Amino acid sequence: MGRYTSTALSEAFDERADPKVQLEQAMAEAQAQHRRLRAQAATVIANQKHTEIRLNRAMEELSEVSDSARHALRIGDERAALGYAARMVTIEADVESLKAFHLHASGAAEQAKLAVDENAVALQKTLGERQKLLSQLDQARMQEQINGAMAMLSETVGQDVPTLAEVRDKIERRYAQALGVAELQGRLPAASPVDFEQSQLERRAAERLDRLRLTS
Repeated sequence: MGRYTSTALSEAFDERADPKVQLEQAMAEAQAQHRRLRAQAATVIANQKHTEIRLNRAMEELSEVSDSARHALRIGDERAALGYAARMVTIEADVESLKAFHLHASGAAEQAKLAVDENAVALQKTLGERQKLLSQLDQARMQEQINGAMAMLSETVGQDVPTLAEVRDKIERRYAQALGVAELQGRLPAASPVDFEQSQLERRAAERLDRLRLTS
């Protein structure tokens, strides 16, 4: 239960964390790891160098003791020659041991150098991707701001406020209605047949009244 809670809290923290800060932290950790790898490689190489120094010194000492043994033999000092010979046996054993150790240390040093080189290439690639990721992050934030603004705009256009499309449709309907009325008014006749008959009757009545006046 505790482990699950810890994981959940970690995930929640990751959701709230600033991606740019996390990116910089990841880059800093990658650089720190590379420094640690270089330090470890330097230690391995130093061990190889130290072994090489010891081997060279032992071989020089072996050469000197060998020369001394030969000199003792030439002058007939058997006792001294025997002492030098015993010393040679000891040094030769050390030389063989140091040669084996040096061979192993040299292989480890080469592997350490290769690891540092490969990690340097990977780190350089990561540093190159950093700018790309930052650019993508900026674009994502800009798009999020646009989405937020559009969401707020949609929220402000609620039930009490008509949308632009609704207002446009209403205006177009009124305009079309006005055009229809105007077109009908232009097509109306000057007078209907009933009106025409009424005017004829009134004219005849006026003429008849005039004749009556003349005969009365």
